[in-house]
Amino acid sequence: MIANIWEVTVTRDADANQQRLLKLALAGDDNAFGELAGPYRAELRAHGYRMTGSVHDADDALQEGLLRAWQSLATFEGRGSMRSWLYAIVTHAALDLTRQRARRELPAALGPSATPGTDLGPPLTEQPWLEPYPDNWLTNDTRLSPEARYEQRESVELAFLIALQHLPPMQRSVLLLREVVGFSAAEIARQLGTSAAAVNSALQRARATTRERLPARSQQSVQRALGEERTRTIAKRFADALERGDSDTLISMLTREATLSMPPVATWYRGHEAIRQFWESGSLSNSWRHLPTRANGQVAVGSYLFDPAKAKHIGAVIDVFTLDDAKIAAVTSFVAADLFTEWPSDSDLDRVAVNRAQEPRRGTWVTGAELFGRFALPPELP
Repeated sequence: MIANIWEVTVTRDADANQQRLLKLALAGDDNAFGELAGPYRAELRAHGYRMTGSVHDADDALQEGLLRAWQSLATFEGRGSMRSWLYAIVTHAALDLTRQRARRELPAALGPSATPGTDLGPPLTEQPWLEPYPDNWLTNDTRLSPEARYEQRESVELAFLIALQHLPPMQRSVLLLREVVGFSAAEIARQLGTSAAAVNSALQRARATTRERLPARSQQSVQRALGEERTRTIAKRFADALERGDSDTLISMLTREATLSMPPVATWYRGHEAIRQFWESGSLSNSWRHLPTRANGQVAVGSYLFDPAKAKHIGAVIDVFTLDDAKIAAVTSFVAADLFTEWPSDSDLDRVAVNRAQEPRRGTWVTGAELFGRFALPPELP
């Protein structure tokens, strides 16, 4: 189970500064409110992402939560923790979103793997997909210990996010507030407007569900055993082989039952034969370049595909690797919208929004420039 990642001591000076800023904010100083909330923005956005599985929804929950906090600041009298108060408000904003949205998935949840030789299907733009989260967006709070940073990355791993999606919204919020953020059952009860008994009951059920769905080892555990240098080498070797079109090396790096998926495409492949045939049928004939990155606490690369019209390599895919010792057990390739001519027009988006209001399209499938920008990667390479 994920451990508490927050062990932060509030000093007297910090408390005095909070009281000063609170007085200014209550007098209408929005800059003072920004200073009050600013230290918590990164962790609140990560919390919104864990709740929703979506960067777009996490940003919406954060902005809506901060707006509610600003509008109701008079109800916060400074006797409690500003952090706890903000978490309560952002959690309710995220709950409002999760109750309107379908569960976010990766392709393996939608059907069996494709047989060898099967072509890719079209992108499913109406399907709510799980989105990748940049490690560089996790808090850089210098007060966090190395172990706390480890646990913070563990709490955004793809396997954990998938398990969370199988929890009802209230169980999800209780599990995150207790196991990840570290609030007590009594404090969570106050935040959610329920009883400590109800919190403990929800927590027990949530723990049982996630325990069944989580792998035996987290990616942080695997990566720690490998060491940083070996982990980086695996990603570089994979990228170099893809750039050379070397399918033998690529396949040798995979576990026998490795998977390859490419959301928002539902088609996915399992095993050496199916993955090799997919790569050799087209991907390896293209010109690729890569830059290292990290997503969801896991090793990843930004993959750039050559665009003859621009005579440049453009940001196309964020490839996230799930490791099993020194082998790759899964490649999850989050594809940018630029790669498909099926990207819907604004009129199509408006029509979809009317018919299925629960899912904003442009927030779930973004261009390469936006996707790569999240990871602090350039949108194209000369």
